[in-house]
Amino acid sequence: MARFFQYFVLFTIFVCTVPALARADEMIDYDIVKFRSLDKISARTQTFEVKVGSTVQYGSIYIKVQACRKNPPIETPEAAAFVQIWEISTEGKAEWIFSGWMFGSSPGLSAMDHAVYDVWVLDCMNTSDEADKAAEETVIDEDVAPESKGVLTETDQGIDEMPDEDVGEYEESDDH
Repeated sequence: MARFFQYFVLFTIFVCTVPALARADEMIDYDIVKFRSLDKISARTQTFEVKVGSTVQYGSIYIKVQACRKNPPIETPEAAAFVQIWEISTEGKAEWIFSGWMFGSSPGLSAMDHAVYDVWVLDCMNTSDEADKAAEETVIDEDVAPESKGVLTETDQGIDEMPDEDVGEYEESDDH
């Protein structure tokens, strides 16, 4: 009888932990990435949100978000975004600055290296009324040059000028 009880306890532990382990590495896709940026020259920081699939311009750099994923609420908090960042020089040549996953809990793990700007992921969110309102508040004055003030603008410019060399394109997979 004692042997049966031991097997029953081991079987119960196994049945209860295996589904939890299977869920541990599933991340949930989100629609919006929340970034923080730093202009090292003016020491100005800005928090902004970018929809997955869109491109924004911050100063002289372009930021394109390909994906944003976050652990389920019951797991250890972690937000990760696949981001492509490039700069267009004064000669009109596009150069990659960063292409890869950025992690909210460890910004230094996969950091962008740029002389003037730092950009890092804070969180992933779904579309909501608050996010739409925050995006509307990012409207800038038409007379202000984004390059000189370091303000954020949503853009379709620069997409055609993406650098030619391969830097590890994002590929959608079912294995979150």
